[in-house]
Amino acid sequence: MKVLNYGSLNIDNVYSVEHFVRGGETLSSSKMEIFSGGKGLNQSIALSKSGVEVWHAGAVGESDGEFLLRQLEEAGVNVSLVAHTAGKTGHAIIQRDMEGQNCILLYGGANQEITKEQVDQAMSHFEEGDFLVLQNEINEIGYIMEKAHEKGMKIVLNPSPMDEKIGTYPLEYVDYFLLNEIEAGDICKENGSGEELIRKLSQKFPGAKIVLTLGGDGSMYKDGEEILTQPIYKVPVVDTTAAGDTFTGFFIGGLMRGENPKEALDHAAKAAAIAVSRAGAAPSIPDRSEL
Repeated sequence: MKVLNYGSLNIDNVYSVEHFVRGGETLSSSKMEIFSGGKGLNQSIALSKSGVEVWHAGAVGESDGEFLLRQLEEAGVNVSLVAHTAGKTGHAIIQRDMEGQNCILLYGGANQEITKEQVDQAMSHFEEGDFLVLQNEINEIGYIMEKAHEKGMKIVLNPSPMDEKIGTYPLEYVDYFLLNEIEAGDICKENGSGEELIRKLSQKFPGAKIVLTLGGDGSMYKDGEEILTQPIYKVPVVDTTAAGDTFTGFFIGGLMRGENPKEALDHAAKAAAIAVSRAGAAPSIPDRSEL
């Protein structure tokens, strides 16, 4: 069993600020750093560090994305399915405030230039029972899901960033949703408590298992009538950028390693706690041995 993460590859430009810039304001930053990033890259590294075999598919620009591929390879990820385009690699402008919170502006670049032919070629390496992990930072997601469903792959969707495209995807094919309260509310088209949202999602997608992250209140898991809750591990917060991606990678990686959902949730929470105690996105993701 292996996992294909068809996801984004970004260059993160991180600016340390006293507060997030407001409309019409010019704000000086105290520091500027460049990191590898993108939800896809972060989740592939987390999956690999959780101890499973990971293939990453996606796209980078022909001249500015090689360091992203090197970092994936150093983490043990197979990058042979990553395409090169004539344009620029996707990038993000990230403001990080003094409490470690962040706001992010994305430019899709090569992440939005994936072709159906590339998808067909990538999918030829996988079979029934393999996992597919998706986020919402690349194009052709609906087509990727169709092809994975035809093969009998287990489809994992993290619908972030949330936008109108989510509703156009064949969400009935999803085996695992990993999402936060805002994303859950948008999909359900109503707000509510964590327990209310996870029940509504389960009613809407009865064949799917739901993992709902609740920030400082931890997370919840629902599979049929089974509901599990998982608290966070409290640590000093340095940077929250890759916390959710780390959680996703270690949860799915744990399941693939034979852990039950309760064990996988606990390990994912520990990994996310370590990640928020460090600076950067991908560089903050721990090895399994650190848990």
